Amino acid sequence: MRGALYLVAGLVVAVVVAFAGVIAFDSPSRPPPLASISNPFAAVDFSDLPPQREYRARDGTGLTYRAYPSKGEQIVVLIHGSSGSSADMHPLAKALRDAGASVYVPDLRGHAGLGRSGDIDYIGQLEDDLADLVAPLRQTQPQAGVTLIGFSSGGGFVLRVIGSTAGNLFDRFVMVSPALPPGSPTIRPQTGGWVSVALPRAVALAILTRLGIDRFDGLPIVGFATPPQVQGLTSFYSFRMAGDFAAPRDDLAALKRKTKPAVVLVGGADELFFPDRFAPLLQRARPDMRVTIVPDTGHIGMTVSPAGIAAIRKAYLDLIAPAAG
Repeated sequence: MRGALYLVAGLVVAVVVAFAGVIAFDSPSRPPPLASISNPFAAVDFSDLPPQREYRARDGTGLTYRAYPSKGEQIVVLIHGSSGSSADMHPLAKALRDAGASVYVPDLRGHAGLGRSGDIDYIGQLEDDLADLVAPLRQTQPQAGVTLIGFSSGGGFVLRVIGSTAGNLFDRFVMVSPALPPGSPTIRPQTGGWVSVALPRAVALAILTRLGIDRFDGLPIVGFATPPQVQGLTSFYSFRMAGDFAAPRDDLAALKRKTKPAVVLVGGADELFFPDRFAPLLQRARPDMRVTIVPDTGHIGMTVSPAGIAAIRKAYLDLIAPAAG
């Protein structure tokens, strides 16, 4: 009997040591730079990029955003993609402003030098930050329609917002090449080479979180294929950031519960996702979900190329047409 107890105790100790080792040492690597993601920005004219403005989040932190004001009666809040910043959305923001919307593009906490790089304080903080930006806008323009548009991980985040209380601040949603949850059939292997995931650490932290232990959630679990010579990019995400700046695990259920207008666009030549797999997946939850594939357009091309920008502009104008009428 004593021998059996010793054996069990030994096994428990071994499991705990292995578990601790995974958490401590299984760090994510940064994949080789992905030219298809970084190169398209070389052709973008940033000479008229508006300066960052500051707003105060509920925890007292000063966060930044860029504003593209218009005299129209519509507001657009535009969410950048993984590792990026508000500057990445500059060409699209200008096009939406020229379509009559006042456009606001926040730098999400943990990006663009805000707070700890690639980390937040708790899952749900990004939604709180978004609400702290948008609520005053709704108060100053109570008659304005408000549209949330997100790109890539920002598109997945829009899906998260749709299912949260923050979704009540918006009238309609546009998801551009959205990053759906890991394991979704829309995602290419290794997300086309863009991400590297420390999967054992991620699993271990998920187990601890379910047990109510979150003190290690600031450890990185995701690395991005960012070029080291480019400043201002966020190369790693913590467990908390990866859990919040993403689509929810029950993304289809979230869509099914909500009825506000929502559309998806994706480039036909997307390097990270399978474009033809979005409609069959999302329309199971929302048969009315319109999914537009933009021919011959890559992932970043959706927000910087004429074809991608024109498609998003048209989708946005189609969405607001009933309200405008």
